[in-house]
Amino acid sequence: MAVQQRFGEGHRILVSGGAGFVPSHVVDALLARGCTVVAIDNFVTGTADNVAHLASEPRFTLIEADVTDGLPAHPAMVERFDAILHMASPASPTDFAKLPVEILKVGSAGTLALLDRAVADAARFLMASTSEAYGDPAVHPQPESYWGNVNPIGVRAVYDEAKRFSEAATMAYHRFHGLDTAIVRIFNTYGPRMRPDDGRAIPTFISQALRNAPITVHGTGAQTRSITYVDDLVRGILLLLDSRETGPINCGTEHEMTMLELAELIVKLAGSDSRIELIERTADDPEKRRPDLTLARTLLGYEPQVAPEEGLRRTIEFFANGVPRSSPSE
Repeated sequence: MAVQQRFGEGHRILVSGGAGFVPSHVVDALLARGCTVVAIDNFVTGTADNVAHLASEPRFTLIEADVTDGLPAHPAMVERFDAILHMASPASPTDFAKLPVEILKVGSAGTLALLDRAVADAARFLMASTSEAYGDPAVHPQPESYWGNVNPIGVRAVYDEAKRFSEAATMAYHRFHGLDTAIVRIFNTYGPRMRPDDGRAIPTFISQALRNAPITVHGTGAQTRSITYVDDLVRGILLLLDSRETGPINCGTEHEMTMLELAELIVKLAGSDSRIELIERTADDPEKRRPDLTLARTLLGYEPQVAPEEGLRRTIEFFANGVPRSSPSE
């Protein structure tokens, strides 16, 4: 199955959260196609450093604004958009405690504001959802047909339920307004431009390894994640954007490993002297996480390409250099 490119030269694309880790890579890929891209970000967790290399790019506009307050009045917002990608949201475990109301607002008011604009523009709307929609899954691996096992009042609920609301809103607009929509469920993603202090396992382990500090693994370290290098994720997102599929469709890899295995691999690749230290496990931490990629493969022709060792080497290099760097495929 081959998806024909639908968006490229001459198309205008709006990306919310465009200065964030994953969205900034999506912005690069869209610009490489010839698109004109407008990014909106309030810099709560994103940073202008992630798009600083685009400062002289005439087809790129960065607007500092909060989509939960409604879409900003800006000259770049006047003309119609061909596609809108809603990717704004704090997404790391430390954000859940520090920014709970912001997360809920961007997943509700922000989603509705962007959906309304998509209706007005007759634009394709792509919602960046998450594997967290599955919660602590009782089904493994997780197919899109699985409804999930989410604690609606737990510490992670602000993120989990905000994304589940966003999915419901997206489908409501699809059914009621006939809006051209797509939902991608993103699994654990890593790579250059991650925040070193964002609380997720890979940047935490790498930062600790580069300092030869203890690698702090939660619980026994037996819990698993399937890690996806950002280039693979971006490829999947653009395949879904170009397609006529509504989704939801999982995007990730099947490179499942325990947190203990991940920590040990990072120590090895970083050439570190760090030792592993087990610490108390956080509440509602999922036991297993791996996507069923059947739909992505059959409907989009998606196939991840970057092995964990190679992706982690690139990410370690990024953190070791301490400066923003485009990944090789950009």
